[in-house]
Amino acid sequence: MTCEPSPKKTGFLRTHRLRAAGAAGVLLAAALLTGCGQDSGGTSTGTATSEAARAVPERTTTPSSGASKSASPTATLTEDQKDRKTLLGATKITFDKAVTTAEGAVAGSKVMELDLRGPGESDDDTDRDESASPSASASTSPSPSGTSASPSASPSASPAATGPEWVAVVVAKDGTEHNVRVDAVSGKVIQSTEDPGQDAEEKSKLADRMAGAKQTAQQAAKAATDKKKGTVTSLDLDDNDKNVLVWSVDVVDKAWNETTVGIDAATGAVTAEETDTD
Repeated sequence: MTCEPSPKKTGFLRTHRLRAAGAAGVLLAAALLTGCGQDSGGTSTGTATSEAARAVPERTTTPSSGASKSASPTATLTEDQKDRKTLLGATKITFDKAVTTAEGAVAGSKVMELDLRGPGESDDDTDRDESASPSASASTSPSPSGTSASPSASPSASPAATGPEWVAVVVAKDGTEHNVRVDAVSGKVIQSTEDPGQDAEEKSKLADRMAGAKQTAQQAAKAATDKKKGTVTSLDLDDNDKNVLVWSVDVVDKAWNETTVGIDAATGAVTAEETDTD
């Protein structure tokens, strides 16, 4: 007797296998989808990190406009302060060396005035003295008609300075005034001229003034810089409002402000101090 399997049981097993295969397929598909999602997420995260790494150096190495403005040291300087900074930056000869050179140009003389000037700045006193001196005046000769005269020579021009210069007024022992220009870069004398317009009375007054100055220009400058630290750019010997003979010394500090310090020419005491912050 032959026993054949029940048709219902066979259908059940086939159905069970199909369900198991389907479930396995679903699990496999889920696993594949999960793996793909993780790979996709990892790739996206890596790409974003790479982009951020490239962006950070660009932000840190590119200065902002506000930072560039605050870094400029000349942005807050006034025009006068900029001029002082430029002038002193180009000057190589200090005031004391200029004093020695100017006094050496005229035997037995002493400095009464000294001023640091930039190239192209005219010296009115020197120009006036040169125009009045015989060597600078034009000579005349008769014209062919004999009715008029024309100049045969033009006034000699003052040597031009290509850089900053010290303009000094020195006074000889007899009171004769001389104008001396010293190159503030090389230290050489550019020009030395005598004031031809002085009379005997004026010379006597200048000689007395210089004799009354017990403090030299160098001593006055030291007293001024002891009071106000900085660089001397000008000094002048004259009577103040109280008829006291004083040295007026201009000192420029590190902030490029100029302070005028009054020094008693007899005692060396400080008589006044005024700062120009423009």
